[in-house]
Amino acid sequence: MNGVYQVQPAPADGVWRSQMFPGLWLNGPALLQGNMAQVVATLTQGLNSPEHAEFMEQLARQRQA
Repeated sequence: MNGVYQVQPAPADGVWRSQMFPGLWLNGPALLQGNMAQVVATLTQGLNSPEHAEFMEQLARQRQA
């Protein structure tokens, strides 16, 4: 945050979840294995999450203000 990067421990399930962009999920192991179908499936799951829906609603409210 504030322009400073911090090393984070790898998540137990291997899926990195953005704190700044809810719903942006990256499946690290699948990416490293070249399994793009699983990478896209994980990303799609994140984009369909309630957290992402709320994030998009917040953005829409900000645009209207």
